Amino acid sequence: MNQKGFTLIEMLIVLLIISVLLIITIPNLTENTESIRTKGCEALVLTTEAQVESYYLEHNALPTDLNVLVDENYITQTTCPNGEELNYDSASGKVDSP
Repeated sequence: MNQKGFTLIEMLIVLLIISVLLIITIPNLTENTESIRTKGCEALVLTTEAQVESYYLEHNALPTDLNVLVDENYITQTTCPNGEELNYDSASGKVDSP
């Protein structure tokens, strides 16, 4: 009976190659995750500022806080992807992240 299959050495070589690839890619993923969260927060700030302007155009007044925008469905969240809460200055209508 002539069976074809992988030898133990071939299997170990494949596992070694997979392990090396994982060691190389996992640190890059963690670095990119932080960058993605930062860019997500920047995008949320810009979107929220645009919605503050929309609120101002419709009501002829700035919202007192960001919860007003949430209550009236202008925005759905006031927290960045990294967990930080947005800051809002009701006097100027400016939004920023900590």
